[in-house]
Amino acid sequence: MNKFIKRTMRVITTGLLMLSLVACGQNKPENNTQGKAEQGEKKEITIGMAFPAADHGWLGAIITNAEEEAKAQGVKYIMTTADNPSKQTSNVEDLITRKVDAIVMLPIETDPMTPVAAKVQEAGIPLIIVDRELNTDKFTALIKGDNKGIGTNAAKYIAKELQGKGNVVEIAGNPSSVTTLRSEGFKDELKNYPDIKVIASQAGDFQKEKSLNVMQNILQTNPQIDAVYTQDDEMALGVLQAIKEAKRTDIKVVTGAGGCKDVYKLIKDGDSMMKATFIYSPLMVKDAVKTAVNKVKGNEPSSKTIVIPADQVDKTNVEKLYDPNSLY
Repeated sequence: MNKFIKRTMRVITTGLLMLSLVACGQNKPENNTQGKAEQGEKKEITIGMAFPAADHGWLGAIITNAEEEAKAQGVKYIMTTADNPSKQTSNVEDLITRKVDAIVMLPIETDPMTPVAAKVQEAGIPLIIVDRELNTDKFTALIKGDNKGIGTNAAKYIAKELQGKGNVVEIAGNPSSVTTLRSEGFKDELKNYPDIKVIASQAGDFQKEKSLNVMQNILQTNPQIDAVYTQDDEMALGVLQAIKEAKRTDIKVVTGAGGCKDVYKLIKDGDSMMKATFIYSPLMVKDAVKTAVNKVKGNEPSSKTIVIPADQVDKTNVEKLYDPNSLY
């Protein structure tokens, strides 16, 4: 009897153990599924944006393109704009405080905006710079146009149009790496043409109205000008207005940069002075937003610095590029 009881107890114990193992086996997939669901929950990405105020068509397109790309990437964004470096610095500091996942910044000016990059880095936030450079390497990626190439290519074009001889005026931008590089490229290339003289170089600050006023003054003090190199398409429009209002016929060539549709149309329509500009598309900010989102997701940029070529736009190719519905 005792042996029978012992055998019975062994059978019951074995059966309970098997049931327990089966139960554990059935519960295990549920636990794994729950774990995968928890791991699959993605944190919402927020990109901070720090741009200059849209006081220029190119900058307006930058802001619109940045917003559109953030929406296309399915991320949240916080847009800030400023009209001076102090305000832009404050905007970036606020984005740091709000713990955004990455910051895309187009510096208003190079030197004043350089220190804030260190603050972004200390906060462990990726920083993507667009267009204008900083005097530091404390950033994740820089996406810019070929500013020196714009100056170089403009000088080559003007030299060809003037057959290597003449008086040239430069209308420059505001204090930034963009202005410095565009001037350097232009003046360095003109060293190859000793009979071309830069007789005036003044700042139009990337503004049409200011460039108009500056050019009016230059026209009054310089009776012979053969070409004008402007570092920006909207400045070129101001320069053209000043020349036409003064009824000057000595100026043969005006060049710009940026890809403004109004300038493209002038080239397309065969304007007597506006014959060439150089690509510096506001679409570059889309690449900056993509780079920021990819970095947050763990994907490193393909390069720390990405440069967009400064291709020439003239009557031979403007038809392919001109879009009357373009943002800029």
